[in-house]
Amino acid sequence: MIVLGIILLLIGYFTGLSLLYTIGGILILVGVVLWILGAVGRPVGGRKVWF
Repeated sequence: MIVLGIILLLIGYFTGLSLLYTIGGILILVGVVLWILGAVGRPVGGRKVWF
């Protein structure tokens, strides 16, 4: 999710499409929050481990 957010952020920045830029930023934030929650051992979505 973080990688997809970075890709969309870059595409939005270089093409001038603010919608892609916004969606990319949101995906990065959500990905970082889920990453932090998973790193501290808190179950995310009812699961402790995602495969």
